[in-house]
Amino acid sequence: MRTPYVDQNACIGCGLCVTNVPQVFRLTDHDKAEVFDPGGESEDTIQREAMDVCPVSCIYWQE
Repeated sequence: MRTPYVDQNACIGCGLCVTNVPQVFRLTDHDKAEVFDPGGESEDTIQREAMDVCPVSCIYWQE
């Protein structure tokens, strides 16, 4: 299973991934997205609803 990863240095804290896939992503105290439950949603949904719509493309797959 692949695990989503957020590059917090590139994240602008827009919250789109959190809004679209709250089962997987949340904002940190520093307003950066992070993965808190990588298995909270299907890979397809994570790809389509978070990775593909991220305005700075800072969400990646880790094998």
